Amino acid sequence: MSNFTFPSEFLLLEFSDIRELQILHFFVFLAIYLTAVTGNLLIIIAVAFDHHLHTPMYFFLMNLALQDLGLVSVMVPKAMANSLLDTRSISYLACVAQVYFLFFFEGSDFAILIIMAHDRYVAICNPLQYETIMHRGACIQMAASAWIAGILYGLLHSGGTFAITFCSNMINQFFCETPQILKLSCSDMYLVEVGIIIFSAFLALGCFVFIIVSYIQIFSAVLRIPSVHGQKKALSTCLPHLTVVSFLVFSSIFSYVRPQSSTSSDQNVLFAMIYAVLPPLLNPFIYGIRNKEIKAALLKLSNWGYFLTK
Repeated sequence: MSNFTFPSEFLLLEFSDIRELQILHFFVFLAIYLTAVTGNLLIIIAVAFDHHLHTPMYFFLMNLALQDLGLVSVMVPKAMANSLLDTRSISYLACVAQVYFLFFFEGSDFAILIIMAHDRYVAICNPLQYETIMHRGACIQMAASAWIAGILYGLLHSGGTFAITFCSNMINQFFCETPQILKLSCSDMYLVEVGIIIFSAFLALGCFVFIIVSYIQIFSAVLRIPSVHGQKKALSTCLPHLTVVSFLVFSSIFSYVRPQSSTSSDQNVLFAMIYAVLPPLLNPFIYGIRNKEIKAALLKLSNWGYFLTK
């Protein structure tokens, strides 16, 4: 194989060589993208413009929506463009950017979810100290630390991924996915990124255990609430969060740690959709749009918009 140490471009996986199916893929991705963008933007607008939602829980939810908005924009627009224009290419720098921003948004996403678990723990287990612990300055510092963690996480993985020597420029995925890029390596340098991925998986599992322990204490506190209505209200803010965290952790670990040689291209695409596209698409509905306060804020904003146009 010829040496592609510094390829000018990579060739991504083509969904189909039939033009009609390429157009179909474009519209499918367009529908997914518009749905994800709309859902996350609605949450951001509702929290930003309704002062009743200026609380720690909704502040962190807005940060999560911003990160999901970025995550879905990392790969879907490029996949749409490739399907529409009947091309497979992505430039070297664009590929580096995809890897960096994928890990940046995933890392900050997970950090915010950990902070949200801490917020629920304090709210339910230590309600009398909630305002003291989760004050405005503390929330801003926590959110900033999540974004900074994402920056560092993205730098770590993009640096480890593109430190290798390439023997090919054909990536068996519809975007620049690290496990598929590592399969193009000509040297043992790919082991550095493999080690980083394994370390990240154990770190994610450790954080997940921390979240589970927190929720065990939360559920114990909920069971001590005398009224059934109070129990349901407390659980309504916890179960969606636990669902999102579990989905993100296990889909990401499974996608990155599983043996790559035993999976087909179709399976690789499916796994990538599960951990990189579905969370930004489903989070607004799991976590936000079904929320009564969010719906009330959006209804109020729509009424304001109606009267302003009159």
